[in-house]
Amino acid sequence: MDKKRIEDAVRYIIEAIGEDSMRDGLVDTPKRIANMLSELFSGLEENPNEHVKAVFDSKYENVILLKDIDFVSCCEHHFLPFYGKIHVAYIPKNGKVIGLSKIVRIINCFAKKPQIQESLTNQIAEFLYEKLNAEGVLIVIEAEHMCMKIRGVKNNTAKTITECSLGLYKSNEIMRHEVLKQIHQ
Repeated sequence: MDKKRIEDAVRYIIEAIGEDSMRDGLVDTPKRIANMLSELFSGLEENPNEHVKAVFDSKYENVILLKDIDFVSCCEHHFLPFYGKIHVAYIPKNGKVIGLSKIVRIINCFAKKPQIQESLTNQIAEFLYEKLNAEGVLIVIEAEHMCMKIRGVKNNTAKTITECSLGLYKSNEIMRHEVLKQIHQ
């Protein structure tokens, strides 16, 4: 990430809105924004494959559900955050399970990029389904979008819910419904 170019661009924006980029309260703002963007978009430089090395043999072949995983991402249309909870369910194949913290790390890899929520949902589901060779994967994301809260329609109550079902969760409505019921308990 080119922090120097970001700092220069932020100085330009500060001046374009009619402010003095050398004013006491703004002089370090370009550097702070460059550091923030480096953190917010760290997924652009991280490889989620690094986190699938912690796959273990287990005799467990039923649903594994991680609920209420906090995340923050950034809307590619306005560069404003969207944030909320991600729920991940998968059914291992041949007893192959992944370390639970690795799922959170994988989510963070995908979330830390400019994108739309629908893409984030599909990316996580497809990655876990393929890399775990899972029988089924179900991802549900519930998010609030700052681009809707502070600009445009200025709606403070709307939540966006997206879902991606693969494998058994796509073909078996009863299994999918059971996991969705557990997520919303």
